[in-house]
Parts: sequence; C-alpha cells; structure tokens
Amino acid sequence: MSGLFVAFEGGEGAGKSTQVARLDSWLQDNGIAACLTREPGGTPAGERIRAILLDPGSSLTPRAEALLYAADRAHHVETVLRPVLSAGGVVISDRYVDSSLAYQGAGRALAMTEVRRVSDWATGGLRPHLTVVLDIDPAVGLARAAGQRSPDRIEQESVAFHGRVRAGFCQLAAADPARYLVLDASRDPDELACAVRDRLAPTVDRLTKINSGEWSSGRPLQRPLPRIDHDAAEK
Repeated sequence: MSGLFVAFEGGEGAGKSTQVARLDSWLQDNGIAACLTREPGGTPAGERIRAILLDPGSSLTPRAEALLYAADRAHHVETVLRPVLSAGGVVISDRYVDSSLAYQGAGRALAMTEVRRVSDWATGGLRPHLTVVLDIDPAVGLARAAGQRSPDRIEQESVAFHGRVRAGFCQLAAADPARYLVLDASRDPDELACAVRDRLAPTVDRLTKINSGEWSSGRPLQRPLPRIDHDAAEK
C-alpha cells in the first residue's frame, strides 16, 4: 500500500480531534496535503450511519451496532481511504478498526475474533501504518466530553464500560507495538503533538510531495481531498 495512513484512537474526551488537527498542520508546513476523515462518518452515507449510532434515542443490540460500524467502514475504505492511498496520498482518520475491537469487542463483550473477522472483511484487510492511542482515564475523559456537548449514546455508557474499552485499546497496542504509539492523553497537547511528529518524521521525509495538485508519481487524484472539519465536528 502506498501513501501514509495514520489513525488516532482512544476513549471519549481523549483529544483525538485536537491531535488530528496538529498533525495536519505539521504536514501542511512540510508541503503535504492530507485527507482528514473520521469514523463513523467520513462520507455522506457514513454521516447518516453515525447519526443513528450516536443518537441517544437509538436502541441497538451489540451485534447490530457492530455491523453498522462495519457497514460505515466498508463504504469509507472503498470510496475515500483506498483512492487517496493508492494515489500516494496521506490519510488521517479519527478512529478506525481498533475502535470496533475496543468498543464492541472489549466494551460490549462480543467475541474479539468475530469483530476482527467482520472488520477485516469490511476493509479488505487495510491497516494503518501507525495507530496513535491516546490513553485516558475514563472518568477524566467523560468529564472532558461532557463539558463540550450533551453526551451521545456511547458517552452515556457506564464508567465500567469505558474502562473495558480503555483496556481493549491497551491490549491491542501491546500485541503489536511496532504499529502503535500509546500516549498519556493527560499530557500537554503540544507534547503529544511533538511525540507524534517524532514518530512520523522519518516517514514524512520520504513522502511524495504534492506538485501542482498532483502527486509527483504522476497519478493525480481525480477529486479534491476529503477533509472533515474536526473543529466543527461534535466528536
């Protein structure tokens, strides 16, 4: 897979959107335009699925929830992620497969092997080059989130649920340390951004630069890079 794919993961209120924006700014300073996206969402259809998943009025079984996330992800990968990456571009996503493994697997107590199998089928096995896990105490993160907006369906779950989610993220990272960067989300945002930059600097130095709206490999993107406004997004 060409290009660069970075996913940010973590519990509620961990500061993923802030770090997505910081990384994007640094890449722009280096002459690299990135596709900013999120899950659930990232496409018109995905945003409608997102509304269902996060609506406090939605009543969903754990399996139905997992399948909705997978449907969103399948469409997202095929219509956004793969086209950008195949053209040598950069994708920064606020959540990806690990969120399903942590939330529906660890949090909802669905079999991790089943959640992974569905996710792999939905994505065709597409994995990020780097997954940044912003680790935060659930009580602290939920308090942060509550200070920004009314809680959504997932945020309304118990602290115990979010504790299982946190443990799920940590277990995933421990199993594949070469592909993960785990950071203490209670640290200063500037320090976190610096740690992400340090990890990515060797790769960014080798990235294909954008030249006159085309990747210098000569394979132009046929449409503008998708960009979710994370400052305006609710989550």
